Amino acid sequence: PRDGNNIIVIVHKDVTVILARAFRGYRNIVELICHEGVEKIEESAFFDCTSLRRVIMPGVTIVEQWAFYRCLALTDVECGKLERIKESAFRYCTSLRSINLPSVEMVEGWAFRYCTALTVAKIGNKLRRIEERAFRDCLSLERITIPLKDGLITDDVFMGCENLKHVDLVRGALHETIDSLSSEDWRNDMNEEIESINQILPNADAG
Repeated sequence: PRDGNNIIVIVHKDVTVILARAFRGYRNIVELICHEGVEKIEESAFFDCTSLRRVIMPGVTIVEQWAFYRCLALTDVECGKLERIKESAFRYCTSLRSINLPSVEMVEGWAFRYCTALTVAKIGNKLRRIEERAFRDCLSLERITIPLKDGLITDDVFMGCENLKHVDLVRGALHETIDSLSSEDWRNDMNEEIESINQILPNADAG
């Protein structure tokens, strides 16, 4: 349907996969509404949809590379079952202010790079890995909730996130992971306060 010149994409009940490049470059799309049966959004499906503001994908488990690359207006993402976010999937989503990923297991490289308005990221305890530069240059990022585990974070994940001040722990040991975060001064401060940080409640609100 259309709202004036704007397009709202409502996925048909028979569709389970949004195919690669299906809507690439459609600059009038403002909203995507998926039903529970949509499981995957393939690569570049909404690449450069610069007016897309809202994405509702309650059953999607995989978002492939560049799926929402340069969706400059995107502010609202609902994705309760999302398990894997592939390379650069949300890169350059410069209006995205928060993201809640309760089911995510893997965040690949550059997934949220240059999401410069992102202030809060909340990731549940199913997370197994965040790969290189996933949140690099998220200049406004202030708070993240993650389940700190051995080998969870690679180098440069948070490089450029100089405003990152709060890490809420879901569970796990802090010492090895803290050294992978971006700012040396920030890491040192955090290590000095290691005992108090370990007391943060596992279900602390990251909002």
